[in-house]
Parts: sequence; structure tokens; C-alpha cells
Amino acid sequence: MADRSPLAPERFPDLPPIVGVRLASTACGIRYKERRDLMVALLDPGTAIAGVFTKSKTRGAPVDWCRNALKRGKVRAIVVNSGNSNTFTGRAGAQVVERTVAKMAALLKCEKRDIYISSTGVIGEPPAAEKIVGALPAVVRAATADASAWRAAAEAILTTDTFAKGATRTASIDGVRVTINGFCKGSGMIAPDMATMLAYLFTDAALPAALLQELLTAANERSFNSITVDGDTSTSDTVLFCATGHARHKRVTSARDPRLKAFRRALDALMIDLAQQIVRDGEGAQKFVTIRVARAASAKAARAVGLAIGNSPLVKTALAAGDANWGRIVMAVGKAGEKADRDKLAIRIGGTLIAEKGGPVPGYDEAPVAEHMKGGEIEIEVDLGIGRGAATVWSCDLTHGYIDINGGYRS
Repeated sequence: MADRSPLAPERFPDLPPIVGVRLASTACGIRYKERRDLMVALLDPGTAIAGVFTKSKTRGAPVDWCRNALKRGKVRAIVVNSGNSNTFTGRAGAQVVERTVAKMAALLKCEKRDIYISSTGVIGEPPAAEKIVGALPAVVRAATADASAWRAAAEAILTTDTFAKGATRTASIDGVRVTINGFCKGSGMIAPDMATMLAYLFTDAALPAALLQELLTAANERSFNSITVDGDTSTSDTVLFCATGHARHKRVTSARDPRLKAFRRALDALMIDLAQQIVRDGEGAQKFVTIRVARAASAKAARAVGLAIGNSPLVKTALAAGDANWGRIVMAVGKAGEKADRDKLAIRIGGTLIAEKGGPVPGYDEAPVAEHMKGGEIEIEVDLGIGRGAATVWSCDLTHGYIDINGGYRS
């Protein structure tokens, strides 16, 4: 694992146990030596599940399995390996999934459709099925509800990540306290279109699968679908959200029920937290960039403009160099393909107004902007002056570290 990102949080958070969730992880030597590379989450019978997945046309066999299983809306186990992504692996890759699902279903005495699979790592190499299947009995026996298991599970799914990523939030439904825990992985090949990572969320709330899906889809747009590291969308993107139903609140059937207001806020906050941690661990990243776009034609247009800025190699390299070259932001706005008016555009960096009404502001002093650009937290604001749409996007700079990591990834 590479040196810890300078943008990383101080520590992995303390994630409390959630009734109905048990976790375990182990090292079975898929690619990494002496490092956890297999994670299992066991869920109590009756646990509901929702998911969102990559839109890649070259998605992996595990994604195809999960998309089909999701129709049932129930889950008993999630099995995740790191090292190999089991993508573009033909019939051999499908057999790895089938053997893993069959073994886990037999161990838990449940439907195969209640088993979910994820893989992450190198494309084109199927994981060794015998290593995964052979490890499952011991991993199932070791699964625990202890708080300590959350970090170990988060560490087992990492690839080029430099730190484990987790978050927790609480809310109340009808006066009953509920908890949401989540962990994820992601560092490179990060771009919206579901975002590019693996993430697993768990709650003790009693929410049916259809409602859970609606909540997850909406929150995903504001979080994992609003981040970018390098503009590349993975073949393995997966977010799964499990609700064990052990919290004793009254039945809720609509995502618009006012009793879910606090829960929706907590879910949004948790997923944004995790999404931002992925950007803070962007391969080679030295700067975390917040891009706020206001007064666009729509929220969708605002996000598209923000992503055009966040994905631009010219903008990202200027950020890496601490160069206050705001002309590159103008360029990115213009290429986004969304409605824009040069003479209504306004740009701020670090709160300093730089350009408006078709040109630089009179008497513009670059000194405070250049000083802001030296820091590790960069803020860019773009006002399109057209409509009421707004969005926030998170990105990072592009350094030579990105080349070093990806140039030697398979070695």
C-alpha cells in the first residue's frame, strides 16, 4: 500500500455494531501477500437490499449477478474480493461467481439469489475460485458483530487506496433511534456514471427494498455521482444498501414520508462523507477541490459544468502547480455542452471574484488567489447567471504520482 494520502482523515471512525450484521475478513492470497483480500458480510434473514451499479458496457460478471439478484430484494451475504476485478474474464469469470454463490448459499442454507458478489482489482484476470471458496467456511465461522470488524472489512477491499474509508450516522424514525454504517473503496478510475468504487451501507431501520432503492438512488446522485478523480468509469462500480429491520419503529412505505426526513439527511451526509474520502484518496492527489456551480439552467446542467471543470487535465494540472490560471476554468465551462453565456459568467477562487461580465474584474489582484492555490483545500465557484440550477462536485489535482501509481499497477 502506498504512503497515506496527505488529504486523509486522521483516523478510521468508530463504527458501532448494527443488529443483524456480522463481518469477517481474511487473507487468501488472490494477488496481495500478507494482506486481507476477502471480506464477507452476513445479514439476518429478512434483510432488505438496494443497489446501484456501473453503467459500463464492459461490466464484470459480479455486477451482472448482483443486478439480477436485486430483483428479489433480499440478502443474506455479501462476498467481496480485492486484487482481481473478475471483469472481461469470459466463462471462467462467471464460474468464479457461480462457485462462490453456491458455496455461500450452502453454508447459510439460503437461496443463491440472496448472495451478492463484488470483485475489484486488475481487469482481465479471474480470481482463483478455489482460494475464495476454500476460505469461506472459516470466514463465516469468524464473522462477528463486534465494532472492531468494520475497519478490518474496509481494509480487505482496498486496491490502490492508501487508507480505509468508513462513516457512521444516526437518525430517528418515529422517535426510534436508527444507525447507518458504511465503508467503501476507491482511489483511481473514479468518474461519475454511478461513480467508480465499491461501497456497502448497513442500517437497522425497518425499510422495504423498494423504498430503500428510492432513497439510495437519490442520495447516490448527490454523493458518489458527484465526484471525479480521473474521468474514467470502472467496470465494477457497486453500492449496496442493506436494512436489517431490527429497529422497532412504525412501518414506513414512502420515501416522501415526513418521518424519514432525518433518515434521508443522515444517509445523504454519510454517502457524501464516503464520496469525499474517495476523492481525498485520489491516486497521487495533493489537493482536495470543491467546485460549486450556481444559477445554471438546471441542477443536472450545473453538475455537468462542475464535472467538466473537475475532469479537465488542464485545470487539474494548474491546481497541482498552484497556478491561478482561471482561463482554464472558462474553457471547461465552455466545453461542458450546457447552456452558458460568456457575458453572464462569474468565477471565484477561494472566495475572490476573478472574472465577470465577459472578462477579468477591474483591478484584479492575483496574490490572494495564488496564496489560496498553495493550500490543500481549494474552492472554485462558478455562477452561470442563467437559471436556478445548482450543484457541488468534488475533485482533486493531477500530479505525477498518478502516473507512477498507474504505470506500475500490475507490477
